[in-house]
Amino acid sequence: MYVCLCHGVTDTDIRRLVRTEGVCTMRELSQELGVATQCGKCGRCAKEVLREAVADVRQENACCAALMAA
Repeated sequence: MYVCLCHGVTDTDIRRLVRTEGVCTMRELSQELGVATQCGKCGRCAKEVLREAVADVRQENACCAALMAA
């Protein structure tokens, strides 16, 4: 789904950036993809997608750490 129409950013773009680059703040997201830098209407949705993506990555890392300790 498109999150930012002004810059053509999708939720997949945001999730990929969180996984590959470790982006975890709106400031970093804005710097990398330009999200919420033009009209600003995407800010709330982008923040929600970012929050979910960061939580998913943290949960996966916790699971991996638990498996490594076993």
